[in-house]
Order: sequence, then C-alpha cells, then structure tokens
Amino acid sequence: MSSILTNNGAMVALQTLKMVNKNLGATQNQISTGKSVATAKDNSAVWAISKVMESDVQGFKAIKDSLSLGEASVSVARNASESITDLLTQMKGKIVAAQGDTADRAKLQADVVALRDQIGSVVGAAQFNGQNLVDNNATTSFLSSLDRDSSGNVAASSISVTGQDLSTGGYAAKNVFAGSQGVSGLGDVAAFSLDGGGGTADLVTDEAGAAVTGPPASAAGAFAAGDQITVNINDHSVSYTVTAEDAASTTTGDIVATALKTQIDSLGISDAGGTLDVDYDSGTAGTISFTNDTDQDLVITAQYTNAGSGGLGALSSIDVSTAGGANAALGTVETLIGTAIDASASFGSVEGRISTQKDFISNLSDSLKSGIGAMVDADMEEVSARLQALQTQQQLAVQSLSIANQAPQTILSLFR
Repeated sequence: MSSILTNNGAMVALQTLKMVNKNLGATQNQISTGKSVATAKDNSAVWAISKVMESDVQGFKAIKDSLSLGEASVSVARNASESITDLLTQMKGKIVAAQGDTADRAKLQADVVALRDQIGSVVGAAQFNGQNLVDNNATTSFLSSLDRDSSGNVAASSISVTGQDLSTGGYAAKNVFAGSQGVSGLGDVAAFSLDGGGGTADLVTDEAGAAVTGPPASAAGAFAAGDQITVNINDHSVSYTVTAEDAASTTTGDIVATALKTQIDSLGISDAGGTLDVDYDSGTAGTISFTNDTDQDLVITAQYTNAGSGGLGALSSIDVSTAGGANAALGTVETLIGTAIDASASFGSVEGRISTQKDFISNLSDSLKSGIGAMVDADMEEVSARLQALQTQQQLAVQSLSIANQAPQTILSLFR
C-alpha cells in the first residue's frame, strides 16, 4: 500500500543517515583529539582509570625532581667525605714520617695543621641548596615513591639519608688517659707497643688520671653522656659510648674499663704461641692491664672523643712535634680515616639507591603512559579506514533518502 501521509522508506533512510552521521562525528572527534576515550561520556570506566593513572604520572614527575635533588645533595657529601679521606691519608703520611728520630717534626706539624684546616674548609663548603650532610648527624628524607594499594589508597615512601658528622670543631681535652703508657701531651690519645712473648702495659680510663672519689658530674673533666672511647689493637677496633646512667655513677672509669675489657676479650687475639691477656685491675680505678703472650708484637692505641665534638674533633689532639705525640697520633689518624671511609661508604650506598630508584621511577612513568595510551588513544589506521567507509555510507544514505522522498510523487500518475 502506498501512502502520501506515511513514507516508511524515507523514515528508514533518514534513521540510517542519522546513524551514519553520528558515527562519522565520533570518528572525526577521534581524529581531532587522537583519543578513542576523550571524555567520561565515551567510556566512563576506562576514562576514570586513565585519569587516576595520569594523576600518578604527574606525581612521579615531582618525585623525579625530589630524587634529583637528593642525588645531588648526597653526591656532594660523598665527594666531600672522599676528599676528607684523601686528606687524612696525606696526614697519615706526615705522621708516619714524624716517627723517625731524625724527622723535622716542627715542619711536619705545620703540614698537619694545614691539612686539618683544609679538612675544615671541605666540611664547611660541602653543602647543596643550604643542606650540609657532612656537618651533622641529622636524618634527611627524600620523597621516592607513591604506593597505591588494591583499594586505591595512596601512601608516600621516602629514602632517608643519615648525615655523617665530619666536623673538626667542639673538641675539649679531658686528660682521659693520664697515667697510661705512651700518653700524648693532650692526654686524650694513648699509644704503646706490647712485645710478643710477655710484653705488658696498662690503659687507664679515668678522666682525672686517678680514682674518681665523687660523682663525675661534679668532678672537673668528668665523663659525660655521649663520650666515646675507642681502642685499636693492630687492625682490630672496639669502642664504648658513655651513657647518661654511666655518667651519673661514681665509678664511671671502672664502667668504661670493664666494658672495653669484655669487647677486647671477644676479639680472641691469639696465635700458635698464646693469647692476649686482658685483665681489669680492681686496685686502680679504670685500669685495664694487657699481657701479650702471643708471638707477635702488638700496637695498642686508644682515642677519646667527647660528646660535644664533631666526628673528626680528635684532629685537634694530633701533635707530631714530639716523639710521644707522633706515636699516639698514628692511632688517632687511623681511627679518623676509618670514620671518613665509613661516611663515604654510607653516602655512596644511599646515592646508588637513589640513582636506582630514579631510573625505576622514570621507567615506571613510561609504562604508565603506555598503559594510558593503550586504553584511550585512537587507532589512527583503523579510524582512517572507518572514516572512508562512513563517508561512503553517508553519500549512499543521502542518495537513498532522496530516492525515498521521490516515491510519493509516483502516486500522481495514478490520477492522470
């Protein structure tokens, strides 16, 4: 049945043209934006996921900046500590030269002082963006990651860097080893040799060089919380740090001596001929007695560092102008070199970790960008082919609608 009121063919052709135009508009939008999901209307779930991932990418950009700052700060500190190690090694050479009886100790001492001043300059200059990691023991954190769990909760992670106090200031001599064999003029370094096969010596750890008769807090030159005693025996080293409870005792020297004796015993220094015997002399406060029953000669040095001094504060106690001072200085500089080496190793380890994390964050950002692109980017080859097809369909749909619109006019011929 033909009707001049209802043209079904034209309606079908019109709906087809509308659909083709709609698809053509969507395709052209993909071409102009480069995205198959440009708005939440296109695909709300995919759009929401992509936006979360894009926010994470922006966060990782800030993290990369933080890691770059941290890497630069630690790099400066590492270079400074390595330079300090080199300077201390040069100082050791001067100290070794001062061991000889014919050495010009006055000139060597001048060189030692110059090297000490240079170390102080390095420590003072080793700052980046106002932050000096070799002049304090403070812990600094650098943002390293954003961690998102399965529930969508986000937590920030950081890499902590502990500063290494390599400053040379704040040292105060206390005559800790007065009465010990080989004690230096400043009284805070002891050094002596034990001949193999029975060599003996005493190490006195009283700050006044005699028995403490009153509370150390009220005694001149008393131990304080944080004071440290380090004893080196050849290539072995032990140390003890005075606690607040120790400092409040009336027998601080005894506490330090017995603690050091226990640690030295645990070293187990021995050879086929015998062992190093370490005894606490209860008759003389704070005294450790050594007897070398081994077949090898042993060199023992002891270094005191007070709580208020920097990590290299003991540099001020080095004086090679005398034979005794030169002998004691050798043990001191060995301890200080170890401190600088440990600081360099610590900074190097953290710097390597930061560098690794920085590379990981960069790769992670690239992976997230690829993932976002896979979800929302348009396949331009496919879109190009679809555009050609839709343009053809549009032309055909227009032609079809035109034909359908002409159909009612054929009815006129029935009335002629």
